[in-house]
Amino acid sequence: RSCNPPVGNLATGRTPATLTTCGQNSTELYCFYPDQNLLHQAARGCGQPRCTKCNANQPDNSHLPADMTDDFFANPISWWQSAQGVHREEIRLDFETEFYLTHVIAVFKSPRPAAMVLERSQDYGQTWRPYKYFSANCTATFGLQDDLIEEGSMCTSRYSDAVPCTRGEVIYRALTPANKIEDPYSPEAQDLLKLTNLRLLLLKRQECPCHGSALLEKPQRFAHYAIYDLIVRGSCFCNGHAEECQLANRTGDTENVFSFPWQVHGKCVCRHNTVGDHCEKCAPLYNDQPWKPGDGKTGAPNECRKCRCHNHADSCHFDLSVWLASGKRSGGVCDNCKHNTEGHRCQRCKPGYYRDRSKPMSSAEVCKPCSCQPMGSANATFSRSWRCHPKTGFCYCKPGVAGPNCDRCLMGYWGFGENGCRPCDCARDCDQHTGNCFNGYDNEPFFNIPIGGRIPDLVQMPSNESEDEWKWNDHEQGFSALRHPEKCVCKERVLGSVTDFCQMKYAYVIKARILSAHDKGTHAEVVVKVKKVLKSGKVKIARSNRSIYPESWTNRGCTCPILNPGTDYLIAGQEDSRTSKLLVNMNSLVKPWKAYLGKQVADILRTGCK
Repeated sequence: RSCNPPVGNLATGRTPATLTTCGQNSTELYCFYPDQNLLHQAARGCGQPRCTKCNANQPDNSHLPADMTDDFFANPISWWQSAQGVHREEIRLDFETEFYLTHVIAVFKSPRPAAMVLERSQDYGQTWRPYKYFSANCTATFGLQDDLIEEGSMCTSRYSDAVPCTRGEVIYRALTPANKIEDPYSPEAQDLLKLTNLRLLLLKRQECPCHGSALLEKPQRFAHYAIYDLIVRGSCFCNGHAEECQLANRTGDTENVFSFPWQVHGKCVCRHNTVGDHCEKCAPLYNDQPWKPGDGKTGAPNECRKCRCHNHADSCHFDLSVWLASGKRSGGVCDNCKHNTEGHRCQRCKPGYYRDRSKPMSSAEVCKPCSCQPMGSANATFSRSWRCHPKTGFCYCKPGVAGPNCDRCLMGYWGFGENGCRPCDCARDCDQHTGNCFNGYDNEPFFNIPIGGRIPDLVQMPSNESEDEWKWNDHEQGFSALRHPEKCVCKERVLGSVTDFCQMKYAYVIKARILSAHDKGTHAEVVVKVKKVLKSGKVKIARSNRSIYPESWTNRGCTCPILNPGTDYLIAGQEDSRTSKLLVNMNSLVKPWKAYLGKQVADILRTGCK
């Protein structure tokens, strides 16, 4: 929920500044009528005046500005008094930070002023705006209508009568029926309630009517302003994100904390993942959405949300373009990603590193350095700064080079060196060091079709190692026919019109991943993993591993169409129902799988082929 700090007296523990103080230069003699005479006066007259001296440097005879804001229960008869004869006086209360004001009460010892203005500043005294004008005659003094006549007017005559001649109050309420505020943290509320300075301008003195004209003492000795108490009720300003406050360290003055235990401090103890003196911003790692004040109307806390940096950053910042691009769901961008990560959310490894899939993304060791053989690795990769694939760690190899680290020649190549490996001048494989052709099958029980660089099928697999340990990762980027067309060149069928596709009357259409390929001497066999069945005929097809049989292959040992191990394909072909074999030939449609392509073919099968 939104939070509200308690209201207290903002003047407690703070000393106002005034233009004058009685006896500030030398001892002054002044006169006054005792309170009991004025409060309980007879039908006529103020009684006998009393005269005494005032000296700002003598504690027993001083009436300093601090006496307005001391504890009025402990010191009920202490007061501040101006110098004699002044007409214009100013009382100013400066705060060390921003506060919220609810109301002001001034209790006068002298008669209340005939004209006065209460002002506030929100920029530490650079500019001032009025809260309220006070005058016995608003129209004559300020050119404003009296709020006793026109509700909501900026001026009032309610507190400008000379009577009572002492302990008369001047009261200002920030919130009245005329200016209701539904949400205390809205911009409108802040404009009205927030302040850094408060100022009372006393513009015109007036005498108590009971003085009459028969003063025994000199009249100027009664000519002064005097105030018992100045009470400024309000709270620290926390935007709805705190309900208690502590001493602001701006001045470094901590002595008053012990003298005035009820002092209202200005630094908020923030909640809702916010920070700042007024909880005016989100904590360093909580900028995934724009900061908002708490909602005082609905009670919604509007907490700051943590950025998803996977424990690789100590802070983040809000980026409006990222926020809008996400549909206003997430706008946090992590700062200074650690542990060799990068990205808006530190979600990927930096160039030269790859992700260790055995560790969670939040691990400090999730990114491992690439381990590429310098001689076999290609410089011109998909991104020039990548030394290996960021998801698998497989290195980008030079032509004819294979292996996760690019440290050996591909099947059908020889002469590992600075320029990669050269193609064997043979129908099949050759010695990787000399280039001499192998003519028999004695050492090669299986012959891998040299596309995709699936090296493990070309060597005798140790009996104590599982097939999974040899398999390439989903994102393997080894040798491919597209990168090395000199090895395998096929004329492939394209997906033409709906009519062309339907006329082929394909028996099956599947999405499959090529796992391995083998030369059986009389025919080729390709092992695939069926991932999706879009159409099947008489041969039943399950989503599992099975073999398909290419009918066309070249004297270099290449299937046509090209089937690249480790790659997902859309395959449409015929079947041999007698032997329950799925066939692939030059009339088959074989395309690397794309989601849009799969949808296009599925739509044709559903609606186009009748």
